[in-house]
Amino acid sequence: MDEKQSKNHFKVKVKCKFMYNKKDITNEDYNMDYKALLKNRRSIRRFMDQPIDPKILDEILNDTCMAPSASNMQPWRFIVIQDKEIMKKLSDESKKNRIEVIEKDPSNALKQYETILRDSTFNVFYNAPCLIIIAGKKSHYHFNQDCSLAAAYLMFAAIERNLGTCWIALGDAIEDIDLRREIGLSEDYQIVAPIIIGYPDKIPSMGPRNKPEVLKVI
Repeated sequence: MDEKQSKNHFKVKVKCKFMYNKKDITNEDYNMDYKALLKNRRSIRRFMDQPIDPKILDEILNDTCMAPSASNMQPWRFIVIQDKEIMKKLSDESKKNRIEVIEKDPSNALKQYETILRDSTFNVFYNAPCLIIIAGKKSHYHFNQDCSLAAAYLMFAAIERNLGTCWIALGDAIEDIDLRREIGLSEDYQIVAPIIIGYPDKIPSMGPRNKPEVLKVI
């Protein structure tokens, strides 16, 4: 992992590529209890005040890069932020831009979030100890789908290490050029998944899940 680290600032931009071994995959490679991972994942918004070891973050990002992608283009890039001041600026910027959308079009689905977006004390990233932004290279046609798959892999890689995550969709409206430059996000990339990550302070029970609704079997 390439690192630029100061007192309270840990920011990383990584592209991962893998060279797979040509050995046959045996059943031993599939011994993981994937159902436990599925059942244990939660959307965590309350975290302990405990930093994440950079080595663990590196492991999570490498696991994330195992995600499938169209034509194996792997268009994802990562920005890792632990600087609370930068996260606050990102939160304020995204809230401002979301409110502008609501004001222009009150029928927009964002209207349901207007109250919290106008709350000056509300941080869309819930004061998490770490924020990982997954951004996609816009020149790749399927970057949204590919980066969404990477986001799922990141979440499962995190829970396997007793870390909680939450995809913060309200936090992706970062348009300010100077702020984008500060976090290393050029115009070639679009934010797909801002994911907060940390050690859970409280783990909620799983919400109800609907049975599959199959529209049609042909």
